[in-house]
Amino acid sequence: MTATIRLATEADAEGIVAIYAPIVRETAISFEVEAPDVNAMRRRIAETLAHLPWLICERRGEVLGYAYASTHRTRAAYQWSVDVSVYVHARIRRSGVGKALYTSLLRFLDLQGFYNVYAGITLPNPASVRLHESLEFQPVGVYRAVGYKLGAWHDVGWWHLALRPHAVPPGPPVDFGQIQDAPESHTALAAGMRLLRI
Repeated sequence: MTATIRLATEADAEGIVAIYAPIVRETAISFEVEAPDVNAMRRRIAETLAHLPWLICERRGEVLGYAYASTHRTRAAYQWSVDVSVYVHARIRRSGVGKALYTSLLRFLDLQGFYNVYAGITLPNPASVRLHESLEFQPVGVYRAVGYKLGAWHDVGWWHLALRPHAVPPGPPVDFGQIQDAPESHTALAAGMRLLRI
């Protein structure tokens, strides 16, 4: 059975925590210092899906990776911009799962009417930089020594992707719930699934 990409549900929380908790505990990739438990992750999934996409790559019921969007900033003028994150199970990194998830995620964000997508990457992380730049993200700057974790200060680089030409004035983006069942949503999922090779 091949892998598939679908919308996350709260039932995926345990599989997501299995991927994310070691990253929190053992690396500076995430600036969280305490890994969320399954109940906390359920809440995060539900809160995200109310407004923005959260996608899962799974095979035979196992979560292999996930990607989601989050609010870039809370003030109104930022409403057309989002941040994105992707995490893949350690044993299948560099298999194309991250790119497949992002491909679908970016299609959903475009359907919602967002203009700008940002990704923060704790440096150095050449694999993550390659992934984002393969999707045409462009480096826009570095926050120097912005986070302290695991006994060291860490830089975070920022990458930007413009989803569309910037209209004046822009129409407001729509909540994810308004487009998640539209026919174009199936096209968005299919775009990523075509890239899966596992």
